[in-house]
Amino acid sequence: MTQKQQTSPKRKQKDSLFKRINNWLHLWLGLISGVIVFIVCITGCIWVFNEEITGLLEPENKVEWQDKPVLTPSQLTEVAAKLYPDKVPSYANYRLGEVINLGLKDKVAKKGRPQGGGRRDVAVMLKINPYTGEVVSNEVRKPGETDFFRFILNGHRFLWMPVEIGRPIVNYGTLVFVILLITGLIWWYPKKWNKSTRDKNFKIKWGASFKRVNLDLHNVLGFYALLFLAAIALTGMVYGLKWYSGGLYWVTTGGEKLQEFRKLKSDSLQKGRFFTPAGAIDGAWAKVVAKHKQSTGFYYSFPDTARAKAAIDIYVYPTAGQFYNSQSYTFDQHTLKELERSDPYAVAFDQASFGQKLRKMNYEIHVGSILGFPGKVLAFLASLIGASLPITGFLVWYGRKFKKKKKASSARVKSGPKAYTLQEDTVLE
Repeated sequence: MTQKQQTSPKRKQKDSLFKRINNWLHLWLGLISGVIVFIVCITGCIWVFNEEITGLLEPENKVEWQDKPVLTPSQLTEVAAKLYPDKVPSYANYRLGEVINLGLKDKVAKKGRPQGGGRRDVAVMLKINPYTGEVVSNEVRKPGETDFFRFILNGHRFLWMPVEIGRPIVNYGTLVFVILLITGLIWWYPKKWNKSTRDKNFKIKWGASFKRVNLDLHNVLGFYALLFLAAIALTGMVYGLKWYSGGLYWVTTGGEKLQEFRKLKSDSLQKGRFFTPAGAIDGAWAKVVAKHKQSTGFYYSFPDTARAKAAIDIYVYPTAGQFYNSQSYTFDQHTLKELERSDPYAVAFDQASFGQKLRKMNYEIHVGSILGFPGKVLAFLASLIGASLPITGFLVWYGRKFKKKKKASSARVKSGPKAYTLQEDTVLE
């Protein structure tokens, strides 16, 4: 063996084909989806505390609890009719210790067809004292106009594009992000575990160069946030990918098919036979309130009286700030007969199977509130880290791809051991 062979450094073993494919996927999928991931994560980060921020910015929404009944839906309708006779109620949101949010919509759509229910049709938002009927504030919304948090949510859901374009981009961009988390973990995992690799993979070397700190921010923070980001992404896909949502439900329920939500209909042949419109909406309200006297919130969806088949929907929220244990009711607007739904959200939480409970908790897991306020903090930090990953990852790639090539210094043969320097972005063996 020659002296040259004795003193030459040990060559680094070449990565396996699997590792090279994994690294290639992580690199290019990350570059392609980087902007999408950044927008979805940063908007999600802001949305997490929307209720807390709104509460601080709008203290007039708070109302001291009083030991007396709140306004019924028909009384809310009378309050609204005095101010906006050309509008009809769409929904009323009752929350303990707060004003009632009453959304109003136009009686008839521009094309001559009755409006459907829901938040998108709201033209006026009234905030009403639940005990006195005083209108605390009213907000007239122009077509397409949104408030700050609705703007943030629109970016989170469909990148401020038309829904039919932006929604699939976000949905499949989230799926790509899940793949990036998996490939990133494989790339991060070292071949050998020793003190050097532990320090490199679990600690940020703040005193190093910018390139090294940036690499640590990508690798270390990405690892610590991985499980939280995976939970957020996997629950987010439930709302957008039908095949994924159905498949996840099938797996978690042991083979049950996911029943899609469908609007139940009233019996139009019974119109005018039993109740007046005001009597029907108050009758449904009284039935639900009698069953849930201790609940902290109700969402009342008014029936469109211009459509004889429209029904009354009421959602009950027993715990403030939580939705997973909610229960919904649907009533025929003419007979007040309770109509039975078959989707998982219609089942009471304490009577639901594991898969149904998991589906009902999906939103809370998505925003972290399943763990209360600390869970929201974790979701905020994880989303913030998720938004940073495309940036730090791009800088790592850019530094390696376009860095100026340095002239290799000639090796000097000296007696004694040789010293070899490691590039800061080389994985320590």
